[in-house]
Amino acid sequence: MVAVFTALWLGILTSFSPCPLATNLAAVGWLAGAGAKPVRTLAAGALYSLGRALAYALLGGLLTASLLSAVGTARFLQHDLNRILGPLLIVTGMVLLDLLPFRMPALDLETKGRWLVRHGRGSGAFLLGALFALSFCPVSAALFFGSLLPLATAEASPWILPAIYGVGTALPVLILAAMLAFGARWVGKAFQRIEMVERGVRRLTGVLFVGAGLYLSWVYVLEPGLLAG
Repeated sequence: MVAVFTALWLGILTSFSPCPLATNLAAVGWLAGAGAKPVRTLAAGALYSLGRALAYALLGGLLTASLLSAVGTARFLQHDLNRILGPLLIVTGMVLLDLLPFRMPALDLETKGRWLVRHGRGSGAFLLGALFALSFCPVSAALFFGSLLPLATAEASPWILPAIYGVGTALPVLILAAMLAFGARWVGKAFQRIEMVERGVRRLTGVLFVGAGLYLSWVYVLEPGLLAG
C-alpha cells in the first residue's frame, strides 16, 4: 500500500513540476482551441492525459520488466539494491532541491506538436500527451528514473506501479482541462498558486528523499563497512 501511494505521489509531483506543468497547461489550451465548447476541451484534455499516462506506464513497465528478467536480478534485489538506493535517493533529493542542477537534451516539441494537432484533435491530443511525457526535464527525469524505477524494481512490480505513476501524472492535467473548460479567467491565478505550492511540496519531498537516502546509506553501506573494519 505504501508503494502504491508513493508511485501515485511521484506521478502527481512529476506533473506539477515547473516544466511539465507549463507544458501541460499550454498543450491543453492549444488543443482546445479558442472558443471551443467545454465538452471539446475536456475531451482533448482527457485524451492528452491518457497519452501521458500510457507513455509513462509503458516505458516504466518495459524498463522494470527488463531489469527483473535479467540474469542475477534476484541476488541484486536481495543484496545490492538497498546499497544503491540510498545514494540514488540523495541525488534525486538534491535535484528536487535545486542543489544539483543538470541539463536535459532539448527537443523541438513545438514543431512535432503542430504536426500532431493538424492530424486531428482526437489522435493528435493522445499522441501529443505521449510525446510530451517522454520529453523529460531534470525534475521529471529524477523522479522517474531515480525514484519510480527503483521502487518498481524493489517491489517486483513492473506494470502496476508504473501504471499508477502514469495515472498520477494525468490527474493534474485533467484538473487543468476542467479549469480551461469552465473557468478560463481563473487559470492564470490558479497557475501561480500551483507554482507556489509545487515549490514548497517539491522542496519538502527533496528533504525527505535526502533524509531517507542518508539513512539507507548508513544502514546498508557505512555501518556494515565500519563493522567489517
